[in-house]
Amino acid sequence: MWWRNVTLIYAVAFTAIGILGFVPTFLSPPPEGMTLAVESFHGYLLGLFPVNLLHNVVHLLFGLWAFFAYFSGRLASRGYLKSVAVIYAVFTVMGLIPGLNTLFGLVPLHGNDIWLHALLAIVAGVVGYAVHEPEAEATRAEWRA
Repeated sequence: MWWRNVTLIYAVAFTAIGILGFVPTFLSPPPEGMTLAVESFHGYLLGLFPVNLLHNVVHLLFGLWAFFAYFSGRLASRGYLKSVAVIYAVFTVMGLIPGLNTLFGLVPLHGNDIWLHALLAIVAGVVGYAVHEPEAEATRAEWRA
């Protein structure tokens, strides 16, 4: 239950944030001198989080993946959460390293994105790795028999 519910929350959140990133009303201009190879939709989402076209597409892809995992069942949801934990932990570290904090000038991963990516990784990691669902364990035991 936990795995699927958290996956659904991630699906809705990633999809909504991905869509909002394409609405100019929700974007503040980036600081002067900050340039990326992909300048389309480059700005600060809600005035806080640096985004651009590629960043928005990544959010939509993670949202789509989450919806597929949610509708595929508990084990797919758990796999999604484990994957998000690892990928977003890597994004967090990349955001702290100059040169990698824009993914070589393609996607902004700096500023407030660092703590947000860390939070997403921690929640996904705790639920994906530490939460055990008895009904899922029973289902796996049935498959083995």
